[in-house]
Amino acid sequence: MSRIIRTNPSHILARAVEYHGFVYTSGVLAHDLGKDIKGQTAEILAEIDATLELHGTDKTRLLQAQIWLKHISDRAAMNEVWSAWLPKDGAPVRACVEAALADPRALVEIMVVACK
Repeated sequence: MSRIIRTNPSHILARAVEYHGFVYTSGVLAHDLGKDIKGQTAEILAEIDATLELHGTDKTRLLQAQIWLKHISDRAAMNEVWSAWLPKDGAPVRACVEAALADPRALVEIMVVACK
């Protein structure tokens, strides 16, 4: 049976779960929710980089992303940061939708799946 690795598990979620060479992150929010959409997105992507590195992979191995925006009108600004972060020709499949986020100060939440 394959081992399941849970990173920073709590009673409701883990920061990431690794299984069979796949890494699934939880939805990531910025720590500084006072930042604008670009600032929050950049902070989230840095956190995703750190989480993937902890599991021995990186953004060149992204398979899927789910993005929730407080305001869908922020999509273009978020995409500027997102596109600059992605490796050339390395975009994953993706969904990007407007949603009410758990913290009203949060403008964006991102969750990814990568392989090793």
